[in-house]
Amino acid sequence: MSSNYHLIPQNVNTPFQRSSGEVCDNLTPLLPEEGTDSEVGDETPPSSFCGELQILHASPYSQTERFGFIMGFGTGRYPMRYYWIATAVLAAVALAIGLLIGFLAAPSGGGETPGNPPTERPPSETYQAWLDALKGEDEWVTEKLLEVLDAKKIEEHLRSLTRVPNLAGTSVDKDTAYYVRDEFNKYGLDSVEVVPYEVLLSYPDIENPNYVYVLNSDGEEEFKSQAFEKALTPEENRTDIVPPFNAYAVNGDVEGQLVYVNYARLEDFLYLERNLSVNITGKIVISRYGKIYRGDKSNHAEMFGAAGLILYSDPADYAVDSVTDVYPDTWWLPGSGVQRGTLFLDIGDPLTPGYPSLDTAFREEEEDIRLPKIPVHPIGYDDALKLLEQIGGTRAPDSWQGKMDLTYNIGPEMKDNKTVRLEVNNVNQKNYTYTTIGYIKGSLEPDRYVILGNHRDAWVFGSLDPSSGTACMLELARAFKILIDEHGWRPRRTIVFCSWGAEEYGLIGSNEWIEENIKALSKKAVLYMNVDTAVQGNHVFRARSSPALYKAIYDATKKVTDPSERSKSVFENWIDKSPGSDGQPSIGTLGAGSDYASFMDLVGISALDFRYTYDSALGISSYPLYHSMYETFHLAKGILDPDFEYHLAVTQVWAELARSFADSLILPFNCEDYGIKMEESMDEIKRNSEAMMKERGFDLDNFYTALEEYKEAAKNFHAYIDNLETVDPFEVRSINDKLMYLERSFIDPLGLPDRLLNRHVVFAPSSKNTYFGDAFPGLLDGMFDIDNLGEPEATEQWKLVEKHVSVLTYFVHGAAKTLKEVFQDG
Repeated sequence: MSSNYHLIPQNVNTPFQRSSGEVCDNLTPLLPEEGTDSEVGDETPPSSFCGELQILHASPYSQTERFGFIMGFGTGRYPMRYYWIATAVLAAVALAIGLLIGFLAAPSGGGETPGNPPTERPPSETYQAWLDALKGEDEWVTEKLLEVLDAKKIEEHLRSLTRVPNLAGTSVDKDTAYYVRDEFNKYGLDSVEVVPYEVLLSYPDIENPNYVYVLNSDGEEEFKSQAFEKALTPEENRTDIVPPFNAYAVNGDVEGQLVYVNYARLEDFLYLERNLSVNITGKIVISRYGKIYRGDKSNHAEMFGAAGLILYSDPADYAVDSVTDVYPDTWWLPGSGVQRGTLFLDIGDPLTPGYPSLDTAFREEEEDIRLPKIPVHPIGYDDALKLLEQIGGTRAPDSWQGKMDLTYNIGPEMKDNKTVRLEVNNVNQKNYTYTTIGYIKGSLEPDRYVILGNHRDAWVFGSLDPSSGTACMLELARAFKILIDEHGWRPRRTIVFCSWGAEEYGLIGSNEWIEENIKALSKKAVLYMNVDTAVQGNHVFRARSSPALYKAIYDATKKVTDPSERSKSVFENWIDKSPGSDGQPSIGTLGAGSDYASFMDLVGISALDFRYTYDSALGISSYPLYHSMYETFHLAKGILDPDFEYHLAVTQVWAELARSFADSLILPFNCEDYGIKMEESMDEIKRNSEAMMKERGFDLDNFYTALEEYKEAAKNFHAYIDNLETVDPFEVRSINDKLMYLERSFIDPLGLPDRLLNRHVVFAPSSKNTYFGDAFPGLLDGMFDIDNLGEPEATEQWKLVEKHVSVLTYFVHGAAKTLKEVFQDG
């Protein structure tokens, strides 16, 4: 709808004429009343104009024509051609007079004279605002921003954040939320708030600990696992450390034979069932940590009928060099170390799926929500050895063999008819968790949000996950405010700093905040930048993101020096040690491993996550001390990053990325990379499934046609941007809207098949491993194990696959249209 406001004479025949005879008595007539000195011929002028402001859909007349109506032209007395003749004559006269005045007013010799500069009228505030809206970023900002960031201050924050355990829902959760708030206020952020959410959390019963037992043939206890980890330094010698447990595991006391299931992946269970004819039903299974999300391990065990699940960290994955050269001397996990973690498969507060956990929210009953249905408990590899050495039966395949001094057998037979007992006593309860939000208001586009985030809660001390990221974000907020206060700079767009609560339980704090603010975020959020763990190694930079952000990440890393090789940039070291197939550094796909998930998957806000990491050649799934009591300040300072150089490098990359999106005239998204990634991903699916597709008479031709349309639209759109003369801030705004809304065009409000709250049709968490992301996840889910289905199930499943491909084709076609002008053909 046009927002032009017009005052229209009542006697003029226009599409916007009010009903005849209607008069606005409260307005002074804009034309003389009847009988005054004004003469317009024989026709009586209208006695008044209706002065009501009308929002008109459109006007078929130009502003000059409407003025002609007011002067009486085109109303019957004077044809409009007379008006145009009069206008031309007056314009010529005005031009002549102007030239004459200019000639007479010019100083002798022409131009300005020394000591007598020409007088210029300063631009109006409106004109100045127009110029400001077209101003690009200041080149000096990057250099100054990277310069003021201080590694020592990051270290100080990390030391403060890791003094005590910070479990979600405890008093420390609130204390650290207010610590972050106080720091933001000290820096002088424009606005700071702490947002509480009451959510369902899970804890072990301290008075009734969880245990794993080995029982002899008479049912007598031969072995009992440790309830707590052993303190190895004074730092860990505390009484407020939560013992190892798996959040949301159901309470239970089960006994039975033990089956070794490798990593408890779906393919591991299928191998046992199809190749070894091992029946899992009623058995307790033991799995090593790694490869996939622990919640998926629990879900798979439940699917195959297991009575319970025991998780442990094998030295093959967590003490690769040696089981003797371990923490506190190195970063390898000692035998007493245990990884805690949630088993929740969904995202957000379990009791309010899809809606924020406000005081007014309806809450589901626990028995009606998707929580684990079998007891699950984690142990260290010292205890796991006592269990695994009791298992008989078939020897496990070579690829299933771990690194402890025994032969790994499958079971379910146990030596001397022994059995295993698993006792879990957890408590689910509603507690408050706290999210802290700080804002730096944008100068020109305050309604566009560049969002930065990191969670604050940890299972114990959390020196790497998450406090390394929290410390970096606090220093980043301080640096941005220095540029504002001391250098007169302010970002074009608003920067939002988010410190999330209860991420470890299922991304709860971020998801609830997004659900509460989803309408505003869908309109105003530019992107989300997540740094969960800033440093989990000191080998190379690692990133995962939407393809639209690849180029921006590359550009930012080119401006930061790499800590390991000062002669190189982060980018140069990254491409040397982790090259991708396209000649650029490798960037992974986002899953649901951290707080970016709901931004990307629920709303369609482009997101990224990055950190410094370890050498992938180690073959490990996470850093060894992950979620254990030994993830301490000593690990960060004493072992991984003594001078906090890697923390600083991550903060500098984060700073430059935030600056570029908050201050660039044109947002640095790249739509063409999106098309390339979609094509690569679908090509891989096609290669792996082409034979099955041909057998069914099924193809992807329509999808590839839509993809070509998208690629052409993206190419033309960026060519237009490259040649743009930035003279119109409204056009700049329109271009930026297309760039930031591209990700939204892949959001299906109906969700993926059987996954209502996973709405991104191109990228979403894998249904087999929640930590990692799949490209075209709905298609992969539909085709998984489809060749092993009988009839009529196979035919029905292929129909679902065909339907989903049509959905993908529709969304790719729709994304192409968002990059074109309205009504543009082709």
